[in-house]
Amino acid sequence: MRPMKAHLVMLLCAFFALTSCRSSDELGSEPEQLADRSRLTFQSMMSDSQYPALVTLAARAKAIIIVPNLIRAAFFFGGRGGNGVMLVRGPDGRWSSPAFYTLGGISWGLQLGGQTSELVITVMTDKGVQSIMSREVTLGGDAGIAVGEIGQGVNAATAIGLKSDMYAFARSQGLFAGISLEGSVISPRELWNQQMYGKEATPKGILADRTVTSTSPVVNSLVTAMP
Repeated sequence: MRPMKAHLVMLLCAFFALTSCRSSDELGSEPEQLADRSRLTFQSMMSDSQYPALVTLAARAKAIIIVPNLIRAAFFFGGRGGNGVMLVRGPDGRWSSPAFYTLGGISWGLQLGGQTSELVITVMTDKGVQSIMSREVTLGGDAGIAVGEIGQGVNAATAIGLKSDMYAFARSQGLFAGISLEGSVISPRELWNQQMYGKEATPKGILADRTVTSTSPVVNSLVTAMP
């Protein structure tokens, strides 16, 4: 059952990754479009008074993941997914260029509805950063990686006392109440990373070693928007 479930997760990752793309020639390539939408989502949620804890945690985060359009749909069997970016804060406080990822997952049981969400995940520990950067990760499934989901209105004082490796903030529209990332898979979009940085690009090279960079003004604007 587990291999079949893993296979379904990967199929849904691919499906939602495609359906969450928007074609436009104004910003060039698909990775650039995603980088620009990620910047807009991050700036909007950081300035939204409903998410005070996001501002607090983002200022201390070791990495930030942004999925500007996470789609969730269900008719008994459900799935969720979307494209995103991850940026890592270096020891000198400077942010890396974004590496491109896909987030997707499946759910079972009686359910019906649809939802689109803007998602920001603050990664607070080195363990959390390394787990995503070094391999494909299943949220809530990899041993030792704790993911907290924080809703609207949680204040800064509460957020500072929390102890998870990552915290997810979602701004949602649709029939579902809230959002759960349990069982979601985060995996690198190798083709987009190579398209943006060259065919030798890897998440580690982009985020940690910083051996590859982009001259795209859209990508640079995203980096500049980081706290």
